[in-house]
Amino acid sequence: MADTEKLVFMVLHGPSHPEHATIPFVMGCAALASDVQVVLGFQADGVELDRAGGADAVEAAGFPPLAKLMADFQELGGTMLVCGPCIKSRGITAADLIEGAEVVAAGRFVAEITSATNSLVY
Repeated sequence: MADTEKLVFMVLHGPSHPEHATIPFVMGCAALASDVQVVLGFQADGVELDRAGGADAVEAAGFPPLAKLMADFQELGGTMLVCGPCIKSRGITAADLIEGAEVVAAGRFVAEITSATNSLVY
């Protein structure tokens, strides 16, 4: 996989910004379908999307429901990393997160971004 392209999307917006929350998943699914490795990193309000049920009511006009996109993203093999300090400050524990979401610290985000072909922030 060393020759595989890799994109990192940092997701900073949560359920109160449906379009900003949805687009990284649309882009991520498209990239995964094109054999590009994708990591979604959730920080700030973006961590709310990874709380169990957090994406269930999120739907941006013109896009599939976020819960479906999240399931598709995981099925296609995408990686979801969640900021530990961000969930802690919101009273969220690892047990509150959806299956497949991995709690990490800043060092892991740095490693993913510096090893990526490109990174984007939403």
